[in-house]
Amino acid sequence: MSDITFTEIQNKAAQVRLMIFDVDGILTDGSLHFGPEGEMMKTFNVLDGQGIKLLQQAGIATAIISARQSAIVSKRASDLGITHVMQGIHDKKSAFLQLTRELGVAHEHCGFIGDDVIDLPILLRVGFAASVPNGHQEVRTRVDYITQASGGRGAAREVCDFILKAQNKYDTALAPFLDVRLDVNLDVRLDVNLDVRLDVTNDG
Repeated sequence: MSDITFTEIQNKAAQVRLMIFDVDGILTDGSLHFGPEGEMMKTFNVLDGQGIKLLQQAGIATAIISARQSAIVSKRASDLGITHVMQGIHDKKSAFLQLTRELGVAHEHCGFIGDDVIDLPILLRVGFAASVPNGHQEVRTRVDYITQASGGRGAAREVCDFILKAQNKYDTALAPFLDVRLDVNLDVRLDVNLDVRLDVTNDG
């Protein structure tokens, strides 16, 4: 990992307006499974998917840039609402430059997580660069942040949570899932009203 303090890493993540994900080794564990007819299968992690959705709900755009072309990835991206999907890309630098031009996002406001040397042209240009513990050494020594979780095992979610926390949006992102007070108060009001109606009926 690059020589940078934790506070500096947080500051970099706080500037992210577009988070870009590699697929193989990041959203998957890097394994390629082939069926008897030569069809390729990939396995994704639901925690990663929820993290990407939370980023989007927080106003952070998401994208995929992958060297492989896969209908499975297209389906997964569609399910997650990722509209910027670039596959079959071996010149990732050009793809990154094209994407940022189209979206009008400065490079320092972009984040990217990748695991191999083909990802370096993007990792060296974004404001927030991340990788995974099983990523290539040449990548791990040049990024700002290395996840504790492995690719396909929650690494993307870890990065999503880190960005949300750096931008002070994490609590807001979780609020819809933690807001039980309204339900409790509603139940109490219903119980009180029911008791009142019962008392009035009995008095009559």
